[in-house]
Amino acid sequence: MSRIVYVNGDYLPEGDAKVSVFDRGFLFADGVYEVTSVLNRKLVDFDGHTARLQRSLDALDIKAPVNRDELLQIHRQLVTRNQIEDGLVYLQITRGPADRDFVYPKDATPSLVIFTQSKPGFADSPQARTGWTIITVEDLRWGRRDIKTTQLLYPSMAKMMAKAAGADDAWLVEQGKITEGTSNNAYIVKNGVIITRELSNDILHGITRAAVLRMAVSAQMRIDERPFTPAEAQAADEAFITSASNFVMPVVEIDGEKIGDGTPGPVARRLREIYIDEGRRTAI
Repeated sequence: MSRIVYVNGDYLPEGDAKVSVFDRGFLFADGVYEVTSVLNRKLVDFDGHTARLQRSLDALDIKAPVNRDELLQIHRQLVTRNQIEDGLVYLQITRGPADRDFVYPKDATPSLVIFTQSKPGFADSPQARTGWTIITVEDLRWGRRDIKTTQLLYPSMAKMMAKAAGADDAWLVEQGKITEGTSNNAYIVKNGVIITRELSNDILHGITRAAVLRMAVSAQMRIDERPFTPAEAQAADEAFITSASNFVMPVVEIDGEKIGDGTPGPVARRLREIYIDEGRRTAI
């Protein structure tokens, strides 16, 4: 069955879903995106994602084409029409079509595209029981990583470097310190303390990150928001990542060095359990 995709007010079979070749998202990566998890046909952290979406749009001076309630209705329609039990809803807003020019028009009409990806049972991913392996690569992205833009070529290249090395993902390193993963926030645990880089322009302000840190505080876990080095990560007791598509995923190896005993640690396992349980309970 062909997926139904939302494009600028219409629900279309994916083969008929098209935008202009002059869309600035295509020409300049002039756009932003969000990815919301679906568990049991419900949306996880939807309001967090819409709040960050608005922040990204404001940073790029792009007008939101629909409001929060309209966006929720579209998400729900796509989940229903595509029969998504567990999976993801991907949303992209670009500045819209305009003749190619670095100077963008103030009156461009934004483009909105939303589609779903079915991932049956991904909350019970077998990888969560074995953990990811990671390599480190130089962080060559632009400086405003806090804006969730569609310019994802270098993260894609870094992911492919990891795959070529037989690893699951890459952590990006700038001035000797880890910023984040290719599409996730990075953490280590040492002596019971969760260490993750503080919020700034250097990293994406992860919605799953915010939820997991809030849950960690409720579980009386200690948190230290600061940069850390690859060497610190290799010497940690455990490590993990967070993202909307992977929730909390343990990391068991970095650049060929085992983390702890080389198996998912108790902090990551517990936070994953708490997050998924809470996500199922509060999803809308």
